[in-house]
Amino acid sequence: MKIVILSRKSSLYSTQALADAGREAGHDIQVINPLRCYMNITSHNPSIHYKGEQVTNVDAVIPRIGASITFFGCAVVRQFEMMGVHCVNESIAITRSRDKLRSLQLLSRKGIGLPITGFASSTQFTGDLIEMVGGAPLVVKLIEGTQGIGVVLTENRQAAESVIQAFQGLKANILVQEYIKEAKGSDIRCFVVGGKVIAAMKRTAGKDEFRSNIHRGGTATQVKITPEERSTAVRAAKIMGLNICGVDLLRSNHGPVVMEVNSSPGLEGIEKATGLNIAAKIIKFIEKNAKPGKTQTRGKG
Repeated sequence: MKIVILSRKSSLYSTQALADAGREAGHDIQVINPLRCYMNITSHNPSIHYKGEQVTNVDAVIPRIGASITFFGCAVVRQFEMMGVHCVNESIAITRSRDKLRSLQLLSRKGIGLPITGFASSTQFTGDLIEMVGGAPLVVKLIEGTQGIGVVLTENRQAAESVIQAFQGLKANILVQEYIKEAKGSDIRCFVVGGKVIAAMKRTAGKDEFRSNIHRGGTATQVKITPEERSTAVRAAKIMGLNICGVDLLRSNHGPVVMEVNSSPGLEGIEKATGLNIAAKIIKFIEKNAKPGKTQTRGKG
């Protein structure tokens, strides 16, 4: 099979791991920077060009689309879809999961456990938002943030009001969420492939930090998840329409709550924490499911 990995850098751990696993399985692997692609959008013969050559005879695409290039990256994925190529995660599912507000609304509609979340466009409702989520301490998040960037824990009401007003003064879209104290700065990353949790790790925040992201200095260890956590992760992935994703959960007093569904989860942390070859499992999923013109999107909204 010819498999294209859409990634801005072939040297990134996740990209390299997927390329190595694909080649070890005997496939033709090409890493393409989506920002270097250009497209011919036509009714009967849509095409993608890269470095002056047309990209042809592709059997499957693995999108590794960073948050900063979601719009154009998804346009490239969508063009492959128009060409009848199997995309492991489809463009609409990636876009859906990248919008934190939209994804939370979709998960909420299906009864998935979530932290209490408030959203408003005006500072006029700052006090109401704070009360809505149970008061301080609370978490303020940029909707467009990633890897823990734009996530602030406010210890008291005055600090919460200042942060909310500062973000809204910059015309930034934010969410206000309850702080799950009992999680104690840890979360669970469930790695879902093809409707199954194939690996899970517990991420713990570093000293003087509440964000457990490994990019923020957090540490990761293998963890055994409960049947409820497994079911929640699988359902969240299905609602988003993602075949491959990382579902981040917090262990709250009222069961698992979903913080985020990541359409391009990193492989390094979870492979090192669990000792599993996640990249090889992704390639096996592609071998089983990639068929010309076959689409996989299952979520709606």
